[in-house]
Amino acid sequence: MAKDNRKSIKDDEKYEALRDQGMSKEKAARISNTPNASKKGGKAKPLDDRTKQELLEEAKKIGITGRHKMNKSTLINAIRNH
Repeated sequence: MAKDNRKSIKDDEKYEALRDQGMSKEKAARISNTPNASKKGGKAKPLDDRTKQELLEEAKKIGITGRHKMNKSTLINAIRNH
């Protein structure tokens, strides 16, 4: 299972469920490691309501390269599809 292979997975059940849904290992790990991974309805504001700077910070956090050359809509698309 995930905990045997990846020590950084905090919510193994959530990770496995996301992998079963077809998400990449990286995306499933990122989601399952969020502090509120088991809770529904996060409190983050929608991507469309964020400033470009906030989007750049989010893109950096998840490892999107070339983010500084992107406009706001391209950043939103890259974050959603990462």
